[in-house]
Amino acid sequence: MTISKETKVGLLALISFVILYLGFNFLKGKDFFSSQNKYVVVYDNVEGLTAANQVSLSGMKVGQVKFVELIPGNKVKVTLVIRKDLPLPTDTKAILSSDGLLGGKLIRLEFGKNNKFIENDGQLVAGRETGISDLIKEKALPLLQNLDSLTLSLRVVTKSFEATGSSVNGLIKNTDKTISTLGGTMGSTIDENRASLAGITANMKSLSGNLIETEKSLKPLIGKFSSIADSLNALKISQAVATTQRSLEGLQRIMTGIERGQGSMGKLLKDDSLYSNINRSLADLDKLLIDFRLAPRRYVNVSIFGGKKADPPTVK
Repeated sequence: MTISKETKVGLLALISFVILYLGFNFLKGKDFFSSQNKYVVVYDNVEGLTAANQVSLSGMKVGQVKFVELIPGNKVKVTLVIRKDLPLPTDTKAILSSDGLLGGKLIRLEFGKNNKFIENDGQLVAGRETGISDLIKEKALPLLQNLDSLTLSLRVVTKSFEATGSSVNGLIKNTDKTISTLGGTMGSTIDENRASLAGITANMKSLSGNLIETEKSLKPLIGKFSSIADSLNALKISQAVATTQRSLEGLQRIMTGIERGQGSMGKLLKDDSLYSNINRSLADLDKLLIDFRLAPRRYVNVSIFGGKKADPPTVK
């Protein structure tokens, strides 16, 4: 059976149109041959979740984030693509959690116990999990508040010291006056200063109580500071040691290659042929310059009257 040219042109145009239609829709995000299902989750705040972040189940990647978009009501709609061979119960939770210390985000699936399963383009239950960075923020805020209260307590104690110091100065002045007026006036001076001594004793008692309360507040704060500082120092030291180790290994490989004569630097150090070739080239260049200076017409022959002089012998 012979197919006419018009039929061939029509089939080619139809095939081209189908390919163009499928390619255009594929670029728009429609996947006709996908082996994954799409699900939707709505969060109040995703805090850094972006497209291509992974969706995990029991620590294994089973899908990824396809789209993240803002919807009316200041909500965030997240579209997930998950393997088709993984049916999800209707009460399955999509928990937004942190990925390690760096603060990256991922979605962790928590399987439900319902016997019914979510269909394609269905909606999952949103959930949220507190990460390490969030825990540090939660612990740091009360600590800062305690520091503020501790600062206020220290100010109160300082003011008490100032009042006590002025009282002590007054006592010293009164004592000097008492010593200078020995005799009959000693008894009357002590009676006059009895009220001041009672006030000083009361101030010292209140100061001691404030110091004891301040010490009780300082002990848990110092313990929290020590644990946080130890964790941060351990993290920074381990990272620095790993980076230094990799740098030393790379430097060791380079030095070993140079000692073996590998690369340009190794050949320059191990092979004398380059030095010999350079010396020979310099010697030949020196001879050529001397010969050019003695007989330039051998290389550039320009004569107006056609005459030609004999060239001097070549330098050897």
